[in-house]
Amino acid sequence: MGNDQISQILTIILVFLIIILFILLTVFIILTVKKRKDNKPKEEETLKKDKKIDNKKKESEYNKHSIFEFMEFDRVEDNMIVRKNGNKYIMAIECQGINYDLMSGLEKNSVEQGFLQFLNTLRYPIQLYIQTRTVNLKKSIDTYKERIKKIKSEYLRKQMEYNSVINSSKQSPKMVEKYKLEMLRAQNLYEYGVDIIQNTEKMNFNKNILRKSYYIIISYIPEDITKTDYNFEEIKNMAFSELYTRAQSIISSLSVCDIKAKVLDSKELIELLYIAYNRDEAEIYELEKALSFRFDELYSTAPNVMEKRMKELDKEIQRKAMEKANEVVRQAIDNREEARKVREKENRINEMIDIMAKSILEENEELIGEEIKEEAEKIINSKGGRKREKKQ
Repeated sequence: MGNDQISQILTIILVFLIIILFILLTVFIILTVKKRKDNKPKEEETLKKDKKIDNKKKESEYNKHSIFEFMEFDRVEDNMIVRKNGNKYIMAIECQGINYDLMSGLEKNSVEQGFLQFLNTLRYPIQLYIQTRTVNLKKSIDTYKERIKKIKSEYLRKQMEYNSVINSSKQSPKMVEKYKLEMLRAQNLYEYGVDIIQNTEKMNFNKNILRKSYYIIISYIPEDITKTDYNFEEIKNMAFSELYTRAQSIISSLSVCDIKAKVLDSKELIELLYIAYNRDEAEIYELEKALSFRFDELYSTAPNVMEKRMKELDKEIQRKAMEKANEVVRQAIDNREEARKVREKENRINEMIDIMAKSILEENEELIGEEIKEEAEKIINSKGGRKREKKQ
């Protein structure tokens, strides 16, 4: 074999190998593309499953225990807030403000000296807390409504007495006028009370009427006590005695500045925390209502819109019905008064005719003469007397 033939054979084998490699590469590329297409829906499904698992985990995280961790306290008992499984106890002191700007120079100086003395006597950390609350006038409105019921009953009684006097012919005009004035006085008082209630209710809906409450927060951490063999009740009693002693010393120190203070009890502490964590709902529902409606079970305190609308419509109907009833009563009273005046005028028509006839005779005395005038007056008096006797 020559060299040329060997080189030709080698080139043919090389070309054949290159063709086989090219075919293998194309097959490999096709297979990889198919695998990627097949793996895409599986990856999407796995991602969806992972998301569902994460959402379930998040939902399971928001349980009662996590809510209490967010609130940072365990419970309220014995006028104390218990935190961190009994490792910290808190007591709150409510302070009343003073009109510092209205004081004289000596009074301001004494207040400042007293406050400095209060700061110098502190041997433990304190916190100053200011809570802004919307003024709730519901209790005042309820008191007004109880009072207005009594005024309304008194007004109806006076109205009945006045109607009975009008229908009676034995009462004199002075007595009728007296009963009318008493009835009108009771009516004016009732209408004035209704206006006060309506204006107070409108003010109660105004959220811009605010008041500030001032508190001093003192805490106690029983670090040394927990190392000993005391049980929970003994530790709690020691914490209470320590906090109460500190609170009384603070109250006595503040009294030098003319600041009145008191220790909040358990109910007042719960109200303080309730307003702090539910600022919007606390303006609608007081603590007692929230507890009676079992809103402490971590349900929403937002009222139903349709129920709220229905209550407003009931109030509007009641108000307009009251206005209409008062208007009808006034019309009935006016009609009775006009009818009484007409009856009185009908009964006295002959007497009024005689009086007017005498005045005409007096005006024309110069024309008819004095003797004829006197004789005519005698005739009028005699006829009027006979008519009155017949009527009697």
